[in-house]
Amino acid sequence: MPESTLKILVYSDNARTRDQVRSALGKRVHPDLPELEYLDVATAPVVVDQLDKGGIDLAILDGEATPAGGMGLAKQLKDELAHCPPILVLTGRPDDAWLASWSRAEAAVSHPIDPIRLGEAVASLLRSITP
Repeated sequence: MPESTLKILVYSDNARTRDQVRSALGKRVHPDLPELEYLDVATAPVVVDQLDKGGIDLAILDGEATPAGGMGLAKQLKDELAHCPPILVLTGRPDDAWLASWSRAEAAVSHPIDPIRLGEAVASLLRSITP
């Protein structure tokens, strides 16, 4: 089993949404992947600052967050950061997947959070960055 941890940034202005993401993913999203460590973030400026510093393996951004939604934030990060980690956007509904694509996010999962769909999407993204 891998011994390192993967750092996941979870952004939402809603603490309940951040809790749901952490609960859905748990400590390890799949046995063949390292354990997960979470960084909860409630404001867009902190997301930008943390990703700019580096050390984040995956960012999960709430598309329904206010005042800065995760899709616009994802586009900004992809446009401005030289080494942006993969981004998963939580959309308000499945039909919003096209907006997540516009934002250049690598994946999208809609609210309400389905632990199986979220886990599969996160595992796929993490496998793409781990050796």
